[in-house]
Amino acid sequence: MIDLSNLISVLDLGGPVVALLLAVSVVTGAVIFYKIWQFRAAGVGRHQALAAAIAAWDRGDAAQTQRDLARARSYLAGVVALAVAGGGARDLPDRLRAEAETRFLRLERGLRFLDTVAQIAPLLGLFGTVLGMIEAFQALQQAGDAVDPSLLAGGIWVALLTTAVGLGVAMPTAMVLSWFEGRMEAERVFADRAITTILAPGGEAPQAGMADVA
Repeated sequence: MIDLSNLISVLDLGGPVVALLLAVSVVTGAVIFYKIWQFRAAGVGRHQALAAAIAAWDRGDAAQTQRDLARARSYLAGVVALAVAGGGARDLPDRLRAEAETRFLRLERGLRFLDTVAQIAPLLGLFGTVLGMIEAFQALQQAGDAVDPSLLAGGIWVALLTTAVGLGVAMPTAMVLSWFEGRMEAERVFADRAITTILAPGGEAPQAGMADVA
């Protein structure tokens, strides 16, 4: 359970910059949990049935392709079904890749925000540190001849607190963002391979005209 007194003391020491960073961290956490749910709901990385359908089409088995597509729950199933039903349309490759990119775009919404947080949070922390150092040296100047080293030391560690908070927000955000981007890169490779295989199967091309599977 969060100790509110400790949280309030951190906010008092860090000032508005720490408060802003903590607010950003809450929003960032919400975005991350939403993206994880969205990836799971879309079936990202779970293409077993779809891969089986592509393999069946590649060896010329249209009936098995249809059965595998019917049980596919991947968000890319509709793209593969469109490719299977497209026949020899000249503009089909462009249509398929555009459709796949549209679906990728939905999954990538929010990643730009995470990238912005990963880049800006350390800068916000550094900005807070600079402000804190200015205040510390102002206090040292006002002390005049009665300089107390603990006054400067205390001001410095309070100033560095904002940098620590900024890095604490940025580092996990950057790691999660890297994981999301890696997953999306793998999805693009799978989609490109699927489209290429459907349009140019290794075996005898099955008859097209199957119904789309969403």
